[in-house]
Amino acid sequence: MPSEQLAGRFEDLDIKDSNKEGSEKEYVYVVGEMETTPQSADGNPTYGPCEATVSISTIEQWEKELLEDPKNRLALSALAGTDPKTVLTQRSATIADTQSFNIKISLEGSPITNQRSSGRCWLFAATNVFRVALMRRYNLKEFELSQSYLFFWDKLEKANWFLENILDTTEEELDGRLVQALMGAPVNDGGQWDMVANLVEKYGLVPQHLYPDSHNAMNSSTMASLITTKLREDAIVLRDLASKSSNPCSSLGSVKEKMMREIHLMLTLMLGPPPGPDKKITWEYYDKDDKFASLTTTPLELAAELSSKESVEANRGTDVHEMFSLVNDPRNEYDSLLSVSRLGNIIGMRGVRYVNVSMHVMKEACIAMLKAELPIFFGSDVGKWSDSKSGIMDTGLIDYELGFNIHLGLSKAQRLMTGESAMTHAMVLTAVHLDEDGKPIRWRVQNSWGEGAGSKGWFVMSDRWMDQFVYQAVVDPSFVSQKIRDILKEEPKMLPLWDPMGALA
Repeated sequence: MPSEQLAGRFEDLDIKDSNKEGSEKEYVYVVGEMETTPQSADGNPTYGPCEATVSISTIEQWEKELLEDPKNRLALSALAGTDPKTVLTQRSATIADTQSFNIKISLEGSPITNQRSSGRCWLFAATNVFRVALMRRYNLKEFELSQSYLFFWDKLEKANWFLENILDTTEEELDGRLVQALMGAPVNDGGQWDMVANLVEKYGLVPQHLYPDSHNAMNSSTMASLITTKLREDAIVLRDLASKSSNPCSSLGSVKEKMMREIHLMLTLMLGPPPGPDKKITWEYYDKDDKFASLTTTPLELAAELSSKESVEANRGTDVHEMFSLVNDPRNEYDSLLSVSRLGNIIGMRGVRYVNVSMHVMKEACIAMLKAELPIFFGSDVGKWSDSKSGIMDTGLIDYELGFNIHLGLSKAQRLMTGESAMTHAMVLTAVHLDEDGKPIRWRVQNSWGEGAGSKGWFVMSDRWMDQFVYQAVVDPSFVSQKIRDILKEEPKMLPLWDPMGALA
């Protein structure tokens, strides 16, 4: 609001600057008749009647009383003119959250990657973990795997997954919650660790320069929108045909194949034809000693190399294909196996599996892995109490309570239950700073937003932020107890497709 309009508003409300009563009020003064819940004679709480409408006269009174306080007028000038996050950033957090750590893996992987305007963070985080093993195996200084290669096959497989689920739910109402959840995002850019594990097992890996990003890989919204529209149209056709068939899954094969061929055509034209998983490729590179080398292999053979004796030994005894997800979901029982119904990407391969543990168990496993020089794929809600420019994630970074005199007190479980939070982004842990008692203070994070974000691409996460907004860490089985490993053998509790734990990073 321009200053002259603001001054006029003050005059309309008969508000004058004063050092009297108004200056002694709370920072943001909210009118109320009581500071504690009133009690009836029998000790039970009593409340006034609930007003169904918003009274204009009441709003005017609220505004008058609020603007009588000069501190509130100062807040108005500051908060109305810029992003509240900027105004309310706490200097103490920016000073404390430094890029210094007493436990840090020696080979973090470089260069810093950039997913651009796409939702491929899970593929970047996963390949940034895979590449460390290959860099150790082949003595590399820098290396990047092709995220676009996995992206191509994931889109194609998700299209097939969607159509198969449409055929499997023809008895469900079109406007029912399940079918609408399937229709919501048939080829979501996002994904999960088990989904990338499926892709690597079926299609393998290729170096980035052998299948580089196209424009549509880096700017995926148009491609995703177009394919989504086509698949929704296909779903209507399949449901209509299925209603006229006694066995739609067996009788509509040729129709579905035509649909899949159209999706393949669209992907090929927008991303480019990828190498075949069993076709020979030649990878030429310089090692860290600047010595030229050449390897002729296939994508599947390169992926299998991660499990070779040489690679496992070079990677501190870890086979990345054996790693699995720990999650922290306080809504559900700890030390239990969770899964999400109809969430996946490749028919006939594994679905999403989460071993639900306390944050203490998750952190212990992460610290042990970092001490063993192993990077960690993790999933979090990156947008909460964080700043992409400074690369700081800290619940003390932005003091909303100071700015607005409101209390934001949702627990982690309550955030999940109300849709306030979910896994939105995957990144990689490469270091931790411990206090003298071995307790974590802050964590080093490798992001995939390019060198322009954070400290040349690196973020720092406070341990208190980890408690509240980290939901997943992918770990080597050897860094958790036998009790935790045995949970993988149990039957999982199946969460519905729309559950927050079904969110794709």
